[in-house]
Amino acid sequence: MARYLVTGGAGFIGSSIAAALVAAGERVRVVDNFATGHRHNLEGLDVELFEGSITDGELMARAAAGVEVIFHEAALPSVPRSIQHPLDSDRVNVHGTLTVLEAARHAGVRRVLYAGSSSAYGDTPTLPKREEMTPRPLSPYAVAKHTGELYLSVYARLHGLETLSFRYFNVFGPRQDPKGAYAAVIPRWIVAGLQGQEITINGDGGQTRDFCFIDNVVHGNLLAASTTRRLAGEVVNISCAERISLLQLADAMGELIGRRIERRHGPAREGDVRDSLADITKIGEILGYQPKVRWREGLATTVDHWRSKLAAG
Repeated sequence: MARYLVTGGAGFIGSSIAAALVAAGERVRVVDNFATGHRHNLEGLDVELFEGSITDGELMARAAAGVEVIFHEAALPSVPRSIQHPLDSDRVNVHGTLTVLEAARHAGVRRVLYAGSSSAYGDTPTLPKREEMTPRPLSPYAVAKHTGELYLSVYARLHGLETLSFRYFNVFGPRQDPKGAYAAVIPRWIVAGLQGQEITINGDGGQTRDFCFIDNVVHGNLLAASTTRRLAGEVVNISCAERISLLQLADAMGELIGRRIERRHGPAREGDVRDSLADITKIGEILGYQPKVRWREGLATTVDHWRSKLAAG
């Protein structure tokens, strides 16, 4: 019987968590419908796969049976996608999360850890972002992710289910997909830079982000899974607490690649937040978390990964 279930376990973050659990000798189940996840992320991992959607109550009931902790990483990502397809975002990110919680409640799961998003803060001008700030989501994706937090808090109060929501801040790392219309900026730019191609910066490039290397997110999730503290619906930021502009990011990539990355500027994206920086005091107090890998070190690791991958064809 598996102690751990990772929804979205074939995705970037989910597969990274699953790999860390397997490496620690744990038995792991994965739920994924491969809408955005990839089978190659599970290659070499000894996991029990439940193929299908988190919106499927019967599938989730089977997957949750006998499980102690659920890492709920499954989602339909991307702010632009949610603006174009808000019903899809709501169905997966809200109804899917509620389906996971119902499966957890009926199966007697002890703890559910949720992949929330810093997008819940919206464009609040105050920096750094603190968890007690009033959410001001700017996109259907952000609304859906914040709604998931509320559901986890309600299930903790009503049903005694231990829950915690992580507000992820711009997570990046080697497993992240550089392809597609909704690809994340770091892998897309790295691959373009290594191939000598131009990158597009949406807006003036002065917008800032708190980029968080994947190892930090895995570390935080494992701390939350193992803590002896009773979790009761808390929301915590997880990041490196470092503020980097997109222009600084492009310059740093160029230095690591060994040549300047040519760039052009496109229109700013609707629903995008201008500035982002996390306060990580609360997660430190609750879980003892501190970032293990700073953004520049994580960027170097990610560039090396894609350099080797492209060289291997």
